[in-house]
Amino acid sequence: MSYPQAPWTLQGYAVISLHLLNIDRVRHLIPSELEIIPVWPSKTVGGVYLSYYGSESELEYSELIVVPAFVGYRGTVGGWVSHIYVDNPDSVAGGREIWGLPKELAEFTWEKDNSVIVRQGSQILCSLKYHQPLFAWRQWLGSSSFSAKNSELLTFMAEIESNLGLINSKLEVPAQSPFANIGLGQPLLSVHCDRMSLRVRSPEVVGQTTVAYS
Repeated sequence: MSYPQAPWTLQGYAVISLHLLNIDRVRHLIPSELEIIPVWPSKTVGGVYLSYYGSESELEYSELIVVPAFVGYRGTVGGWVSHIYVDNPDSVAGGREIWGLPKELAEFTWEKDNSVIVRQGSQILCSLKYHQPLFAWRQWLGSSSFSAKNSELLTFMAEIESNLGLINSKLEVPAQSPFANIGLGQPLLSVHCDRMSLRVRSPEVVGQTTVAYS
């Protein structure tokens, strides 16, 4: 596979939704070394990120990321990525070999009515329908994420500059989907990112895990 070395700079658009999740339902997806950050008794915040990166990007592809919890480790706070799907084999290889992310191939159908369906073969992983924002503002955001490669615990930064707008969205996750048991309900908050520039930095090793990931 041929993929660029980190950092990756990607241009496109995305929809981000935040969800209130039961800690007991997501604990098994997250290394025990990471502390799940509660926002309410027995509840944490998770998220779904759906994006398309166009031809101006270092790689052109669509992406679905599922974050079952925000976690902390030695003073760093970020999201743990439990499921991630793309439609470009080079992105799969780069994601796994650089960042230790469990990327898998999937098919993305972006419709003109502001909806997207993600499939693996005949199985629907999820679908999202959303509305365009009434207004948007230009904003820079930075966030950390965690991943694991073999027995190493990694963290990496992602920086986004985008036109952000609050939207209504409806997420549907069929019972047969690999991440259905997370319990993603309707979003607490949804944001549309347009004219987005995303820069994903190289990972850093911050610790060791007792369970090897690959």
